[in-house]
Amino acid sequence: MSDTAERAEQGEQRDEPSGEERAGQRRRRRISAYRSATRVLARPGFLGTLRERLELLDGARTLCDLDEPSDIYGNGIVETLEEKVAALLGTEAAAFFPTGTMAQQVALRCWAGRTGDTRVAVHALAHPEVHERHAFSQVSGLRPVRITSEPRLPTADEVRSFEEPFGALMLELPLRDAGFVLPSWEELTEVVEAAHERDAVVHFDGARLWESTVHLGRPLDEIAGLADSVYVSFYKSLDGYGGAALAGPRTLVEEARAWRHRYGGQIFQQFPTALSALAGLERELPRLPGYVAHARVVAAALREGFAAAGLPWARVHPEVPHTNEFQVWLPHGADVLAEAAVRQGEETGTLLFPAAWDERGPGLSFTEVSVRSAGLEWTTEDVQAAVAEFASRLAEEAAGAGAPGGGR
Repeated sequence: MSDTAERAEQGEQRDEPSGEERAGQRRRRRISAYRSATRVLARPGFLGTLRERLELLDGARTLCDLDEPSDIYGNGIVETLEEKVAALLGTEAAAFFPTGTMAQQVALRCWAGRTGDTRVAVHALAHPEVHERHAFSQVSGLRPVRITSEPRLPTADEVRSFEEPFGALMLELPLRDAGFVLPSWEELTEVVEAAHERDAVVHFDGARLWESTVHLGRPLDEIAGLADSVYVSFYKSLDGYGGAALAGPRTLVEEARAWRHRYGGQIFQQFPTALSALAGLERELPRLPGYVAHARVVAAALREGFAAAGLPWARVHPEVPHTNEFQVWLPHGADVLAEAAVRQGEETGTLLFPAAWDERGPGLSFTEVSVRSAGLEWTTEDVQAAVAEFASRLAEEAAGAGAPGGGR
C-alpha cells in the first residue's frame, strides 16, 4: 500500500467515531430529546433551565420569613430546615450536609468512634460501594464488609450468621441498584433486631426514604425510629438544588457538625439550597404516595404493552414497584435500545425511556423508569401506545444492528 493510500485509510479510520464518542453523542441527543419532549413520565428539575430552577423558589415567602437575616455558616434558614427534618423523622436532631457522601461518611465515622469498630456491614450494591470511589476506606478509615450480593436487602439470618464482627450495619432504603427494592416492614424490623443483637448500630441510607412509606406501610417517623441514624436527600425525590441531612441522637448530630466542618462542609451561605429543600418538603413530599400508586399502573401497562408487541423476555422489576421508580429489562444490547428510545423522543415527542440503558450480559440490558407529576396524566392506553411506538423502532434498530455494517 502506498504512503498516500495508507494515510487516506488512517484518515477514514479517524473520521469514524469511537464507541465512547458515539455514546457521548447519543447522551446529548437523549438529553435534548428529554428537554423538548411533550410527553414524559417524569421531568426532574435538574434537567431544567436556570430560569425554571429559580422558579422553584416562587412562593418562598410562604416557607419562611424572608425578612429574617440570611444564614451564615449553618444558622438561620439552615437551622429551620434541620428542625423540620428532625420533626418529620422523629429524631432528636438533624444536621444539614452539602452531600450525602459526606453525611454518611461522617455518621459512620462517629459511630465507629463509639463502638470501637471501623467495620461497616453493607450490601455489595450499596451506593458507597458502587458509586463513591471507595470513600469509606479511602477517606474515612472505615472498612466496608459485604454482607450479601443478592438483589435484595440483607436478611436477619444473614446478619446473625455473618462471619465477621462489625460495628455498624448500613441499609440502603430502597436499594437502587437492585431495582429500588425494599423489604417488608416485618423483614426490616427483624434485620434491625438482628444487628442490635450483635451490638451493632444501624444506619439507614435513606436517599429515597421519603417515598418508602407506601410499601412499608408506616409513617416516616416510625421507619426512621428503627435506625440509630438516618441520612436523607433533598434533591433525588424532592427536586431541591442539592443537599442532605443526617438525623439521629443529639449527641451524634453535634459530633457530626464538628466533622462536617473538618470535611469542608461548613459552607458560608446555603439559603438557596435550604429554601429549595423546604419547598420540596412542602410541595413534593405529600405527592410521593400518589407517584408510587401511579408507578404501579404504569408498570402493569408496560408489561401488557410488551406482551402485545411480542417482545420476548421483557421484564419490569419489581413486578409491582416498591416506590415510584423501577427497572425495565429487555433482551437487546444497550446501544440498540438507547437508539430506539432516543428516536422515539425525537420523532414523536413522547420519550418513554429517557434514562440510559445499562448492558448486563450478552444482549440483555436494563433502564430505570421514574414516575412523577408529569406521568400522572398517562393512562394505561397511553403507556401501551408508547410501548408500541418504541417497539417498532426497536425492531428497526435490531434489524439494522444485525445486518452487515448495520447499527448506528
